[in-house]
Amino acid sequence: MRTLAGVEDEEKWLAEGIAGIQHNAFFMHRALDANNLREVLKYSALMLSELRTSKLSPQKYYDLYMRVFDQLRQLEIFFKDESRHGLPVVDLYELVQHAGNILPRMYLLCTVGSVYIKSKQAPSKDVLKDLVEMCRGVQHPIRGLFLRSYLAQVSRDKLPEIGSDYEGDANTVLDAVEFVLQNFTEMNKLWVRMQHQGPGTVREKQEKERNELRDLVGKNLHVLGQIEGVDLEMYKETVLPRVLEQVVNCKDELAQYYLMECIIQVFPDEYHLQTLETLLAACTQLMPTVDTKIVLTQLMDRLSNYAASSLDVLHEFLQVEAFAKLSNAIGKVIDTQLEMPIGGAMTLFVSLLTFTLRVHPDRLDYVDQVLGACVVKLSSVPKLEDARAMKQVVALLSAPLEKYNDIVTALTLSNYPRVMEHLDDGTNKVMAMLIIQSIMKNDSCISTADKVEVLFELIKGLIKDLEGTDTEELDEEDFQEEQNSLARLIHMLDNEDPEEMLKIICVVRKHLMTGGPRRLPFTVPPLVFSALRLVRQLDSQGGDITGEDDDPATPRKIFQILNQTIEVLSSVPCPELALRLYLQCAEAASDCDLEPVAYEFFTQAFILYEEEIADSKAQVTAIHLIVGTLQRINVFGVENRDTLTHKATGYSARLLKKPDQCRAVYACSHLFWVDDLDGIKDGERVLLCLRRALRIANAAQQMANATRGNSGPVTLFVEILNKYIYFFEKGNPHITPSDIQSLVELINTEMQSDNGNTTIHSDPFFTSTLRFIRYQKQKGGLMGDKYDLIKL
Repeated sequence: MRTLAGVEDEEKWLAEGIAGIQHNAFFMHRALDANNLREVLKYSALMLSELRTSKLSPQKYYDLYMRVFDQLRQLEIFFKDESRHGLPVVDLYELVQHAGNILPRMYLLCTVGSVYIKSKQAPSKDVLKDLVEMCRGVQHPIRGLFLRSYLAQVSRDKLPEIGSDYEGDANTVLDAVEFVLQNFTEMNKLWVRMQHQGPGTVREKQEKERNELRDLVGKNLHVLGQIEGVDLEMYKETVLPRVLEQVVNCKDELAQYYLMECIIQVFPDEYHLQTLETLLAACTQLMPTVDTKIVLTQLMDRLSNYAASSLDVLHEFLQVEAFAKLSNAIGKVIDTQLEMPIGGAMTLFVSLLTFTLRVHPDRLDYVDQVLGACVVKLSSVPKLEDARAMKQVVALLSAPLEKYNDIVTALTLSNYPRVMEHLDDGTNKVMAMLIIQSIMKNDSCISTADKVEVLFELIKGLIKDLEGTDTEELDEEDFQEEQNSLARLIHMLDNEDPEEMLKIICVVRKHLMTGGPRRLPFTVPPLVFSALRLVRQLDSQGGDITGEDDDPATPRKIFQILNQTIEVLSSVPCPELALRLYLQCAEAASDCDLEPVAYEFFTQAFILYEEEIADSKAQVTAIHLIVGTLQRINVFGVENRDTLTHKATGYSARLLKKPDQCRAVYACSHLFWVDDLDGIKDGERVLLCLRRALRIANAAQQMANATRGNSGPVTLFVEILNKYIYFFEKGNPHITPSDIQSLVELINTEMQSDNGNTTIHSDPFFTSTLRFIRYQKQKGGLMGDKYDLIKL
């Protein structure tokens, strides 16, 4: 950590250096204007001497260097114009070599050398070789790096590459490559040497300063990647071996990591593919402390993108056996770098899997091989607790889902479930939700019992509490979202073959029954409705619905499974839901003409009502569900129907609140009048129900009058009136116009007694009902004649 005093000193030194540059640059420009070469060289050398300082950090030294660089550009313009200084460029090149200090001398030499090359009075390769050799005279790391960076900058447009003005018989592209490689090698040596300067206590400061200078070294590789004429052969035989030799031999963590990163980024993808073995061999020779996984990850990402860019290049990957080489290299790196954290290994596997899915999407064996290697690595760890590693495993498992858009393909991978076994409970649930979301997004249909078995093993974290899970920590909202997703998944399981579908239902039931009391209310209903869908499918196909003993899929057998399933739900306890499901099954059994089965389901519903449902609101809802379902069922004989309707009307009359009693009793009237061709039409019992409801409504009015001092609204009477009108229109001979008229008068009387002298008909429901009666009277025809007998 640099002290405040140190920062202030550095600012002072920088200011002094800038002042020196400005002072000498002023006199240099005066000499330039006067075309006085002697004075120009004198003051330019003094100006350049400011770069000899060792007191500045690389960042501050760069500020100083850039100010000098701007002045050197003016100096180069002067050197180009021989008419101004009067010396041939060859003589000028010799003259500047007599400057007193090595650093100013080399900057002046590089500047004049740039002009010398441009004059073409000497082969560019000779001048470049001379310059790159003489720069060795500056061995101070920071000063040497900036000097060689300046050399690279002024020579970039003067390299004898193909198509340049400096290409010729004596100059080849190989000379350009040789110059850049030599400059790169010397710069890297200077850069690495920085770590050995100063005491070990400032190691962190040294590494920071070295990191600030890395781009100076890396620019050489960028230049190599841009030289016209460096084809694959030259890259393979000359460029890459020389660069990798320097990378491996420098034995420096920062240099090796950065330079490998540069190689991957600056050279073409096809070159990497054709030299893959060489590159990977170098990766395995890096220092153990180098973060090789990032290097390999970047390489695989580039190759993956290259493969995705065009289908035409995929055959190249097969020719060089890219997958096998990458897989072997990753295995070696993981095995040799024992200190590599498990998260790092998982990152490598994710990158390799991504590469495999892009380049060889049809090779499921490659995908499974990567997952298998991941299993081996995970098995070597007692327990996976690293959050970063866990995230990488999720990414690994998610990749096949995203690529294939089909969970069925992922289910064929034998190592997929084995990887999931290493996730903790929370992450297992996250992965299970991702699997379900993938199925929903892609509308995947899981159509065989075997695949359903594998799928439900994968998502078992949602189906049941895993060992060691603290159920009290579960957020209720998250829990409900998980279970609702699981419920939706059950509807995605389908097969046109009834036998296979029944196997699927049995597999699902086996897993769901382990879910415990919190989960069953969410998961049993979709299972029941899935089974009922199969029942109706079998019924629509016709045939013997009872089946033989060895017939695996018949409605009767499915109803047996459903009865056992709902019985488990009723013991959770969740009686209201179980009752609803029993009624659904009863209706389905009726559609299949299975009277005994339908009667048994109704019996179970009634038992639940009597023994388990105690809440008054739940009782009201249950009664209306029972009555509605029973009214729609036409499979029962006279005796069974009488038994069930008697029970339903009895329950209705015993509800706690009088208004609830009244509504349930008049609802029961529909049990005796089914408006079908062959439906029951017992008008007398309908009338009995309505009269009983009327008595209960009257009792409710009296109770209201006793407790509140007025009879309250006449809503119950109006509701009963509407039931009278309904059955009157349906042709019930026991409902007469006089009955309706009497009920209207009763309501008017109740409203008058309640409102005193106020206007009657103030109840909007009653007003609307009277309007309907008048409309029917005015309409005429047979119905109008019937309504004419009602006097309002």
